[in-house]
Amino acid sequence: MNQKVQIKRIDTSLPLPQYETNGSVGFDILAREKTEIPPKEIKLVPGNIIVKVPKGYMLMVASRSSTPKKKGLSPPHGLGIIDHDYCGSQDEIKIQVYNFTNNSVIVRKGEKIAQGVFIKIDKLNWEEVEEMTDKSRGGFGSTG
Repeated sequence: MNQKVQIKRIDTSLPLPQYETNGSVGFDILAREKTEIPPKEIKLVPGNIIVKVPKGYMLMVASRSSTPKKKGLSPPHGLGIIDHDYCGSQDEIKIQVYNFTNNSVIVRKGEKIAQGVFIKIDKLNWEEVEEMTDKSRGGFGSTG
């Protein structure tokens, strides 16, 4: 499938996001500007792009696997979800990061700070019931 997705770069001196290999499911998101993240603090790193996510999809923004080890940064909420209607002129994707180290961390302009993955989604309708009849699995960690 070769569906087109509208994208706007804030700083056109930085390249468009790209899939690094034929097997990559995620594309890298680059920092638009230098950002300092003090120890034990959360900051937003501007991601330089506004994306018009197609209806029926979401854009998941996740940490790159090397970022926690190399930079000491991690998304405090696990991942970000970009809805298809978050695409106005001021809706730049920003990467929320937590510095879990004891030192300030610098993210440089143009540095790969996160990855984006388009995921097909469905909206489902609720059917409220009085009781759930399946056997309970026992809660968190119930499989081992």
